[in-house]
Amino acid sequence: MPGGRLTQQERQQIALGLADSLPYAEIARRLDRPTSTVTREVMRNGGPTAYRADLAHRATERRAHRRRPVSARGAEPVPQPHGRDAEAVAEYEETFTTVLMASGLSKMSARVLTCLFTTDAGSLTASQLAQRLQVSPASISKAIAFLESQSLVRRERDERRRDRYVVDDELFYQATIASARANDQLVETARRGVAVLGPHTPAAARLENIARFLDFISESITRAAEQAREVLHTKRGTTSDDTTE
Repeated sequence: MPGGRLTQQERQQIALGLADSLPYAEIARRLDRPTSTVTREVMRNGGPTAYRADLAHRATERRAHRRRPVSARGAEPVPQPHGRDAEAVAEYEETFTTVLMASGLSKMSARVLTCLFTTDAGSLTASQLAQRLQVSPASISKAIAFLESQSLVRRERDERRRDRYVVDDELFYQATIASARANDQLVETARRGVAVLGPHTPAAARLENIARFLDFISESITRAAEQAREVLHTKRGTTSDDTTE
């Protein structure tokens, strides 16, 4: 499998693949590249609807030029426990960040969440996050505020009275329930529109159908989250499929 940076010709093939609505995996297969490479390339450069090969190529050259004098960042990788490959971890973190961005998170929020998820402790202080991500404390603060508002991160105080930002087994459950509650607000608003527009009009019928659909989705999400909640607390080694290494 070829390595190194994408060429301008490969970027043109990516653009053609996106124009043909091909999935990332198929574009990657045609280029003989990992799917993660194509996903990162597209998400870094405007996303699937705004990607342009020439602009992406120039942007990559500019980034490479800016990075050359600042080689210290790459010279000091974060030490990896458990014998992990630092390069493999860095590549995985970049892929995870890209996927989170595709789900709607900003780049900094996605980077912070990835950093927390891939830390064994599942918690870091603001200064630790800033140091690991090489960004300002203000950037961390803004990202954390958004993640907290979405129930994706929670804050707690450690023994030194410092704020620590935590991802734990309950957060995905809480974020899912919060998403269902957001649907409930849409349902209520849509049904209010039915009364305003008149119950027998096409617009009101459309809003009523939207409300019924979202109501069903919200109930299904809440019920599924309750049923699957224990999965988030399953520890490695508790299932019959695990074997001792």
